[in-house]
Amino acid sequence: MKNQTIVILSQRELEKMRKAGRLAAELLHHLEPMVKPGVSTLEINDEAERWTQAHGAKSAPLGYKGYPKSICTSVNEVVCHGIPNAKQILKDGDIINIDVTLIVDGYHGDTSKTFFVGTPSPTAKKLVEVTQECRDRGIAEVKPGARIGDIGAAIQEYAESQGFSVVRDFVGHGISNVFHTAPDIPHYGTRGKGRVLRPGMVFTIEPMINEGTWEVEVLSDGWTALTRDRKLSAQFEHTIAVTEDGVEILTLP
Repeated sequence: MKNQTIVILSQRELEKMRKAGRLAAELLHHLEPMVKPGVSTLEINDEAERWTQAHGAKSAPLGYKGYPKSICTSVNEVVCHGIPNAKQILKDGDIINIDVTLIVDGYHGDTSKTFFVGTPSPTAKKLVEVTQECRDRGIAEVKPGARIGDIGAAIQEYAESQGFSVVRDFVGHGISNVFHTAPDIPHYGTRGKGRVLRPGMVFTIEPMINEGTWEVEVLSDGWTALTRDRKLSAQFEHTIAVTEDGVEILTLP
């Protein structure tokens, strides 16, 4: 059980979070040209690790609770925490979420994006576009005095209006010099419910939106989460800070 005390970050800490967030965004941008048919997810991971080291940062996932790789690569029906491997070769029509978290000067930058491999199906294209819009609508709710439930409600309303579902098992989270901390940020919920947002709170908004059922199952490796019906899933993530008058996205390049 993680500590439920919400930490309010100082200006000095926020500046460190900006630095980590920017570098994480730059890594994701750097990896994008590798997303094409014929490339293995392990190749993407290895380039991420090389780039991370070259920029004086550390990969937060590597070794975290035993996770074996530097990034997560979640393809098609994999909701999150897909483990890069040499046998998984991207093919035309796939979608892949690449999730990166860097540690820079002790602080974490956490971001992810779902990419098209070649030409997506109309369903995949719509799902990915709706998921990105869900994340952006969630971010748009963030301001002092708003509540955590407002974020989830905005995401859930839009996803379900488009015929998709919101994963319940995995949520956004507080982040600072600790990878996962309070508060939890569900991507579903009720307006006016949950903790009140205050300036200096920093957390991720990272909705996972499914083509079919919201239910997931985790493989025996203890990490890879798939949609129960094996239909597609997409995800987009930013790390954000609550400011005096709204929100700042920390994971922009």
